[in-house]
Amino acid sequence: MKNPDDQKGYLFSKGYSNYVFVLLFLLYMFDYIDRSIVTSMFTSIEADWGISHTQSGLLVSAVYWAIVLLTFPVSLLVDRWSRTKTIGIMAILWSLATALCALTGNFVQLFMARLLIGVGEAGYAPGGSAMISGLYPIEKRSKMMGIWNASIPLGTAIGVLLGGIIATRLGWKHAFGLVAIPGLFVAILFLFVKDYKTVDLSFVDKANKKIKMEKKDIIKEFLTKPSVIFTYFGIAAVVFVTTSLLTWLATYFQLVREVPQEKAGTMASAVMVLALVGAPLGGILTDRWRRKQINARLLLPAISTLLSAVLLFVALYLVKGTVQYIIFLLMGICIMVFISGASAVTQDVIHPGLRATSYAIAVVVQNLLGSSTAPIVIGKIYDLSNIKTALAILPFVLVIGSFLFYLGSRYYEKDMDKVTKIKLEVA
Repeated sequence: MKNPDDQKGYLFSKGYSNYVFVLLFLLYMFDYIDRSIVTSMFTSIEADWGISHTQSGLLVSAVYWAIVLLTFPVSLLVDRWSRTKTIGIMAILWSLATALCALTGNFVQLFMARLLIGVGEAGYAPGGSAMISGLYPIEKRSKMMGIWNASIPLGTAIGVLLGGIIATRLGWKHAFGLVAIPGLFVAILFLFVKDYKTVDLSFVDKANKKIKMEKKDIIKEFLTKPSVIFTYFGIAAVVFVTTSLLTWLATYFQLVREVPQEKAGTMASAVMVLALVGAPLGGILTDRWRRKQINARLLLPAISTLLSAVLLFVALYLVKGTVQYIIFLLMGICIMVFISGASAVTQDVIHPGLRATSYAIAVVVQNLLGSSTAPIVIGKIYDLSNIKTALAILPFVLVIGSFLFYLGSRYYEKDMDKVTKIKLEVA
């Protein structure tokens, strides 16, 4: 006989919640497989079509531009219509767009297809985070967010690996077609997943009267919560560093340590793939600490990000050889510990009817200030000096991120008290 306490805080049964979570994890993994597979096929595409390295880079940027432009409006649709239907439709769209890449005949067509992938992926992260927040009790939220975010490095690694293998053996166009199929299957399954009822946008005033939220109240919901504002920018600071390392660490190993190109790429990938350990570990530690320290979801990111800054500083400035690489690997684990707690905060302190919107703001901020800015800034410093000098600024960016998380932790408990308490209901 099941213990009723095991089901406490769950929207559905624990088993069904885990089933939905597995689908969400797989979709996020396929999201990043479809997003990253093109990077390992640049050489093949350039040889076939005679495009430049800049044009190859645009095939990656196209996805992020579409996400930045559309994540906010799509997230409003997620919050106000249906999480399951919106997520399912988005996943079908990005899977079909990935398959469409296999049918393109020139750079412009492939660029437009890649834009369409971004259109499909625009609201998935906010929609998925809102769904997970509804599925699990708040005490488990960081852990589940951490496990879910581990799908990002996993999907990236699989995409890069499969792209190279399939392109070599069957041709690069086949790679797009083959990776689109399993994602499409999972997307169709998700259309039949149960949802929770769309949360009424209302709050209770001091007189215990229920009042419908207007636009000014929605804006106030975000502007009066310092903890989430600091969290948005703290996330952007760390993403600036992780994106810089994803883009330029292989070049650093190749030029500074004189490692062969193929080995340099493998070494750099290993550092970043260790996020598979860091993200879930951060979630487990955060939820355990939160039982005693309510603002642990921002204190742990502050500590782990500062520790990452120290490790990266030591690796870049003080040591060389094998010791340096071991410290890089430790940093690779530590640098992603923040994501589970920080992601949970974007859901904790905001009205339950605006959770997807909250994560959408995080996505826009981190993409504008982190993902899209980092390669350009580091590349410019590299052009003006060298790759070693360019990467040398990154530990100090992490210190800024750590300070932002710490500032947010000071407001977290007070902001939690402001949140309208609404019990979610099955649709």
